Amino acid sequence: MSGESQPRARTAFLTALGVAVSSAGLWLGLGGTSHAATGVPTLDHVVVVVFENHAYDQVIGSSGAPYINSLASGGANLTASYAETHPSQPNYYAMFSGSTQGITDDSCVTPGFSSAPNLASELIAAGKTWASYNESLPGQGATDCRTGDYAQKHNPWFGFSNVPTESAYTFDQFPTDYSTLPQVSYVVPNLCSDMHDCSVSTGDTWLQNNLGAYADWAQSHNSLLAITFDEDNRLSGNRIPTVLYGQPVTPGSSSSATYNHYNLLRTIEDMYGTSHAGEAANSSDITGIWAS
Repeated sequence: MSGESQPRARTAFLTALGVAVSSAGLWLGLGGTSHAATGVPTLDHVVVVVFENHAYDQVIGSSGAPYINSLASGGANLTASYAETHPSQPNYYAMFSGSTQGITDDSCVTPGFSSAPNLASELIAAGKTWASYNESLPGQGATDCRTGDYAQKHNPWFGFSNVPTESAYTFDQFPTDYSTLPQVSYVVPNLCSDMHDCSVSTGDTWLQNNLGAYADWAQSHNSLLAITFDEDNRLSGNRIPTVLYGQPVTPGSSSSATYNHYNLLRTIEDMYGTSHAGEAANSSDITGIWAS
């Protein structure tokens, strides 16, 4: 190698090394929660819990919801979070697939009526893991319309032919070893536990008793508990509570940015590098609340 070529070679090597180190720092987080290129964290586990039919002010600041308010204080409170429409079922489809899929009421659907992209199909296509845990579901993969306190209208995964029915578990199958959870899970309480037929206090107690241990675990295991509602009580402009809690969240943070179910969907998609379903493609990530 000539004397002139040697400095060029050294420069090329150092440039490549610098790019490699920079890339490692971006993806590994170097001492903290790793963040994807989008600016949202890359997490080990996300559990989304959906409650029913209550406006922001009926829950946040309410003496009937001490546990949810403790999570809001210790995590992040989205103060301008909104649902898309009324009644319940179209909102569930919106948060799961970025579209109401033409649904306008709470009537039971024909299982597998749609093949549209959705959170579960995107995760599966990306080689990630997914499941739903449904309280009072008669059995794993059961597509019943209504049984006791169970209602299919709160379980949009059954509407999609590209989501395996066996990925819908009963809540009794929710693991006690949280490290065995799929990367993304939805938890749907039954019609009493979700505050639809019973009180805010009932739902708050259910959350603490059934997912409080996961919330504590998430604080030290790069994981997230997301709590949201399908819609408000039809009296508050569809403003709903949304609380995020876990190690990746800055404790005591809040955001007054206007978000909806599509933003939550987009954020989870970007956490795992999937494609974007429906209106999630036109929505922004939830930001300003993540720990650096």
